[in-house]
Amino acid sequence: MAFDGIMMTMVRREMSGELIGSRINQIYQPARDELVFSFRTVNGTRKVLMRLSDSPRVHISSCSIENPPVPPMLCMLLRKRLGGARLTDITQPKNERVMCLHFEAVNEIGDREQLRLYIEIMGRYSNAVLTDGDDKVIDTVRRIDFSESEERVLLPKLPYELPPMQDKLCIEECDPAMICDRIAELGGGDRAVLNTIQGISPMIARELCYRAGGDILPQIEALKATVEEGRGEPTLVYKADGSPMDFCFMDIRQYDGALPVRHFDSYSELLDTFFSDRDRIARMRAKSSDLNRLLANTVDRLSRKINLQRADLKKCADREQLRIKGDLLQANLYRIERGASAVTVENYYDDNKPMTITLNPAISPAMNAQRFYKEYNKAKTREIMLTEQISKAADELSYIESVQDMLSRCETEAELSAIRAELGELGYLRTQRSNAKRKDKPLPPIEYTSSDGFRILVGRNNKQNDTLTLRTAAKNDMWLHTKGIHGTHVIICADGREISDTAITEAAKIAAAHSKGKDSAQVPVDYTRVKNVSKPSGALPGKVIYVNYNTIYVKP
Repeated sequence: MAFDGIMMTMVRREMSGELIGSRINQIYQPARDELVFSFRTVNGTRKVLMRLSDSPRVHISSCSIENPPVPPMLCMLLRKRLGGARLTDITQPKNERVMCLHFEAVNEIGDREQLRLYIEIMGRYSNAVLTDGDDKVIDTVRRIDFSESEERVLLPKLPYELPPMQDKLCIEECDPAMICDRIAELGGGDRAVLNTIQGISPMIARELCYRAGGDILPQIEALKATVEEGRGEPTLVYKADGSPMDFCFMDIRQYDGALPVRHFDSYSELLDTFFSDRDRIARMRAKSSDLNRLLANTVDRLSRKINLQRADLKKCADREQLRIKGDLLQANLYRIERGASAVTVENYYDDNKPMTITLNPAISPAMNAQRFYKEYNKAKTREIMLTEQISKAADELSYIESVQDMLSRCETEAELSAIRAELGELGYLRTQRSNAKRKDKPLPPIEYTSSDGFRILVGRNNKQNDTLTLRTAAKNDMWLHTKGIHGTHVIICADGREISDTAITEAAKIAAAHSKGKDSAQVPVDYTRVKNVSKPSGALPGKVIYVNYNTIYVKP
């Protein structure tokens, strides 16, 4: 992802249309490298976020940000110099990642003064610099002295200098043919495009080459027109797992439909969505790390347990030979001498073929026969117990894997808390005493509406699946679940109507999207009336059995 120069150009134009002429209402500094300016506009309050670390950017934002109880010194200075100031202009040099906010303010003695705030978005070197009318530095978020840089110093009372310009061509000032010539001189390809055009990111360079085929000139002309006219298309690209991957100012076609894209009405909405989604996913990943670790360890433990039990069960498969040996010894006791270590007898279970049986010479032949019967009965009992234990362990493993699937789709802390509570009730997690008495309000199921008006309800976790299917749903509602794939329960509410094929297809797609097969091209989904679904006695949450069903194959 990159907040490139042309993206900043688009954001600058959007900010200019909304903010020029407005006045600063309040200034905040939530963190050392973060500033928030609140403006009073004719359309209400607008906040401008300036993030100078961890994905540096500047844009209008509607996200709420927590502020420290005591404002830092720089924040106090900005409030003193810019409080109530009017924004007169927003400029940007040659698609560089530097934006300048021009203010008209009133100083302590009542005189008007011109102030500028330079916002430099340059990776880890990002900065914000406040200057006076003569462009001398008043203060900066990050001061740069002579020991850090000999080329550019940012200290109070010294003249402000723009960051060194790159040796690239500005799309607005250069002829497209000249740009194409430079690209050809550098050998062509997206790397040459990136090193030629000022203010584009690697993704834009790849997009231009993808669209061009063999002739890059029409794409350069189209890009020039887009920048000059400010008619970009705010676009967000998602990864296959649904997490945000990148954003840009134009439609992205290079992935040829393999990755989903979403278009927005404004760049502010685009950036707010991208970073809030990314931060939410990172926050949820951090908060669920202990659960992921617990579930992964439990899956590993159960898998090893099942493999060992199956190996033991395989040994029990030869138990019939023990009974046969006991029968043959019992039938030939008169022929066996006491103290013999082995005996060969005719096996009347196998056409009287000779069979040699090893004996314990310390005990009598009759006791040897009883020993084989005893081992046979032990193996028979062990087979019954192992079969039952393997079945229970397999059910438990399936349940834990279903919780892993639910956890991977958690979007809120409330959903995460519900899964914690479910695991705590079953003994997988220790329940904190302080939280034992407090019961959170149960979350409602996720609700959709089909294109022909049927309500579609989706369970968020296994306990809610049970409640939704066995208590909430009516007998004639439709129940759906992915076939042989971990997923959630989906209910189509009939509400006295005959459920349409359209509703079933759309609900099946929703069921596939809320399952472990969400990234597959075709997912089988079973559907039947709720009256055909039941829960086995003693089954773990989410486990049901169903009859009289049909199967539909859909793309999530």
